[in-house]
Amino acid sequence: MSVQYKFFRIPVHSMELFEEEMNRFLRSVRVVQVSREFVDLGENSFWAVAVEYMIMNEAAATAGSTRKKKRIDYREVLSPQDFAVYVKLREWRKKVADEEGVPVYTIFTNEQLAKIVESRVESKKDISKIEGVGESRLTKYSAAVLGLLAENKAESDAGTDK
Repeated sequence: MSVQYKFFRIPVHSMELFEEEMNRFLRSVRVVQVSREFVDLGENSFWAVAVEYMIMNEAAATAGSTRKKKRIDYREVLSPQDFAVYVKLREWRKKVADEEGVPVYTIFTNEQLAKIVESRVESKKDISKIEGVGESRLTKYSAAVLGLLAENKAESDAGTDK
């Protein structure tokens, strides 16, 4: 990621002529920082503007490569039984997120839910071992998750006893 600079000299008496050029430039880049200074030279006064920026495509490519992960189809990754539990956890997460007015991933990510199912967690300590699950999530959600898992296990066990 390379930061670049562009400098503008905008005369006070004909600002309008330079305004569009600067605005067009600012729309085409990702601005990191802008510094400006008024230079008082009487009739020849001007604004000196320094723009620190990244080119949009480069910024998008850099951001995309660090943020975007390949989408995983957990139906293919998890066993049918585990996927059924995963779906129940997602439904619970959606309900909680709607109640709290937050995005679902702030409760648990899909990856974290899959790890909860795959790891066969049985305690708060087990949940704490999953990457990205901190004390706040543990405190707020572990009891509900463990309850859902225990309920599902009981249903599954009852189904095999028949």
